[in-house]
Amino acid sequence: MTAPRPSIAVLGAGSWATAVASIVARNAPTVMWARSPEVAAEINHQSRNTRYTGDRLLPPNLRATPHLAEAVAEANMVVVGIPARGFRAVLAEAAAFIRPRTPIVSLVKGLEQGSDLRMTEIVAELLPGCPAGVLAGPNIAQEIVEGYAAAATLAMPDLGLACRLAEVFRTSRYRVYSSTDVVGVELCGALKNVFAIAAGMADGAGAGYNTKAMVITRSLREMATLGSALGGEPATFNGLAGNGDLIVTCMSPLSRNRRLGEALGRGLAIAEALATIPQVAEGAGAVGVVKRLADQQGVEAPTVREVDAVVNRGARATDAYRGLLRDAPGHETHGHAW
Repeated sequence: MTAPRPSIAVLGAGSWATAVASIVARNAPTVMWARSPEVAAEINHQSRNTRYTGDRLLPPNLRATPHLAEAVAEANMVVVGIPARGFRAVLAEAAAFIRPRTPIVSLVKGLEQGSDLRMTEIVAELLPGCPAGVLAGPNIAQEIVEGYAAAATLAMPDLGLACRLAEVFRTSRYRVYSSTDVVGVELCGALKNVFAIAAGMADGAGAGYNTKAMVITRSLREMATLGSALGGEPATFNGLAGNGDLIVTCMSPLSRNRRLGEALGRGLAIAEALATIPQVAEGAGAVGVVKRLADQQGVEAPTVREVDAVVNRGARATDAYRGLLRDAPGHETHGHAW
């Protein structure tokens, strides 16, 4: 007997939440929660979310609602695409309507400021008993919506559950691999945004491709060292959620965090640079958290240190690169990050 198709709730109507909703709607009944009634109405009546995904048509069976209870009450899986700064508040409001043991999948590539928690740790606080995981990989939302081939990793605490849920996200052009390393995959998403700011600063300052390649390569080393110290599996950082997402976020002109770094590299102050980015650049909020975590673990994280100095302490991008180059290089694979 064929198992019944699950019912999916996607919380959030930004570009990435919309892209994921457009994927899962092809495989299962899907309802999006949009904070704005106007956005929900446009999705329902025109199959578009023009603010975030332009004129691209969304699946006609994708529904939207501005009411959280309506979105989640019948869901067999809840996918959360709310920026880190609003994740807790939205999930806390939705928690009363989410059924026990419903899997929760985070799309968020950030960390909560103040608590320094990952999103799945927030899920564990608010919805104990609901298995919490994360979907991450080299996924530029606009390319997904436009139908370009891509891949990601879905990490859940139980491999069998990860494999079953991966089928909901998988299409002929979107490959989804399974993992149980929730900590590692989730950290990859948060850390790579910080390093993308550093790569963007190289672009804005006109540093050249050699410099940018150096930044990306050493950032991967730094990400793996810090992520492993925080509990991630080392192999995860060389996979889609780690190396793959780092490459695309550091290179793509559509990457918000790279564009933020580029603006900083041109000499803009952080407030001015953030004003040039129409959506949330999670790396700006995450870098202070990542710096604290690195200090707590005793991990040398020079790229994080210098990006934090620019974002949170008034330093300039040129100062950051001077700071990195002052660090004496040690053994490439066994020494410190730079």
